Amino acid sequence: MNKRMTAKVEPAARLSGAQTYQIHVLLRATQPPIWRRLQVPGNANLSWLHAVLQVAIGWTNSHLHQFICAEQVYTDPSAELESYGGDRAVLDESKAKLADVLPEIGNGMSYGYDFGDSWTHLIEVENILPAPLLSTTTASCLAGARACPPEDCGGPWGYEELLKALKNRKHPEHKNMKEWLGRPFNVEEFDPTKTTALLRKLKWPNVTEGQLRKVLMAQDGYRE
Repeated sequence: MNKRMTAKVEPAARLSGAQTYQIHVLLRATQPPIWRRLQVPGNANLSWLHAVLQVAIGWTNSHLHQFICAEQVYTDPSAELESYGGDRAVLDESKAKLADVLPEIGNGMSYGYDFGDSWTHLIEVENILPAPLLSTTTASCLAGARACPPEDCGGPWGYEELLKALKNRKHPEHKNMKEWLGRPFNVEEFDPTKTTALLRKLKWPNVTEGQLRKVLMAQDGYRE
């Protein structure tokens, strides 16, 4: 995990509202690693955090997702994950707050997205900052590295094979992969400032699917 970088907090700040959580998000099994460092209100529910992660990582909210902390699963109830079986209880993510699920620095959980491609994000609480004088209801991206993999590319293994094909013009799949992408793809491209501007468009304290779609469309002109 990357070296921690903690934002400074003015001494005048007092617990006038929710504390700010600084979290590190690592997309598992990616080399070089794809990661983000975010700050979010501690009283954010996990449904709102899902929207934050979709924007911050760069996904399109086109697949099912879930949070797993210890043995507990949280997700959108409309996904009906109980029908997939398993021993874990499934709770409504909109009724679970980040500060309740991860109350201490060093706590962590996973965020799974697209059960076919099986993308797993490891989330760790790096710091818990005192609440600012004014209530904070937005998320910020402090730092990060590398672009989000294209949707439906086959998970970590498929993404690795995609990059191999794109880098080598003699690769038998080079032309097919370029046509499949349909656009230029820069694996190193990521802009924390642009990401923060988009994160601040997310409505508080709940984001509808339609509103999230609008933010994601603004993020990438290729999304419809």
